[in-house]
Amino acid sequence: MRVMGPGHFLFAAGIAGLGLLSLISGDFAYTWQPVPGGVPHRELLARASGILMMAGGMGMLVKRTAVPMALAMTIYLLSWVFLLQAPRAARAPGDVGAWLGVGESVVLMCGGWILFASLSAQEGRLRIPFVSGPGGIRLARFLFGASCLVLGLSHFVYTEGTSSMVPSWLPYHVGLAYLTGTGHFAAGAAILLGILPCAAATLEAIMISLFVILIHIPGVFASPRGRLEWTMLFVASALAGSAWAVAWSLRGAPWRFARRSAGA
Repeated sequence: MRVMGPGHFLFAAGIAGLGLLSLISGDFAYTWQPVPGGVPHRELLARASGILMMAGGMGMLVKRTAVPMALAMTIYLLSWVFLLQAPRAARAPGDVGAWLGVGESVVLMCGGWILFASLSAQEGRLRIPFVSGPGGIRLARFLFGASCLVLGLSHFVYTEGTSSMVPSWLPYHVGLAYLTGTGHFAAGAAILLGILPCAAATLEAIMISLFVILIHIPGVFASPRGRLEWTMLFVASALAGSAWAVAWSLRGAPWRFARRSAGA
C-alpha cells in the first residue's frame, strides 16, 4: 500500500521491531512495558505481546489490514498507559521519571491513533466518529503536545543521564541536553496553543529522528547483541513515527486551530 509519509513506516517498523524482541527474548520492553516480575505466565504473556505487536506493525503496511491493525495497536498502546504507566505515576506523583513513562506511551498511542484516523479516511473503512473524526484528531494532537512538555521536563530533571547519551564527538553535552529539552517543551507548547503547529510537530519529528540516527543506530552498531540498544532504537523509531504522523495530519493548518483546520 502507499505509505502515508515517514511516520507510517517508522511507527509500523518500530512496533514490529519491539514485537520481534519480545518474541525472541520472552520478555517485555524494559521500562516501556513495566510488567511486574511476579505476574503469572509472564514469559508466555511477553511472547504473546510480541506476536501481537509484530502482527500489528507489519499489518499496518498491508492495505487490507492497515486500518484494523492501526486501531488494534492504538488500543494496545492505550493499555500501556492505563495499566502499566499511569499506576506508577499515581504511586509517585512527584517522580518525573514515572511521568516520562506515561508521556512516551501517550506519544506512541497518539501516533497509532492519528495513523488509524488517516488510514480509515483514505480507505473509507472502520470510521469511528469520536476517534477518527475532527474531535478525535484534535484530542490526539492535544495529548501529543502535553506529552512533549513532559519529555522536555525530563531533560532538565535528568540532565546528567540525557547528556551522557549525546555522541562523544559532539561538544557541549549538557548544553545539548538543555537545548533538546527546550525543543520538546517549545514544540508541545506550540501544538497546544495552536501557534504554527505543523512547523512545531515537524521540528519535533526531525529532532527525534536525529536521536535515532545519531544515538540509537550507532548504539546498536556498538553493541549488536544488546537487547536494550535494539529496544531503544525501536522505541525511538516509533516515537519519531508518531511525531511525523502528527505533523502529517497538520499539513496546511492555520496559525491557530479552528474547526476547518487541516485534517478536520
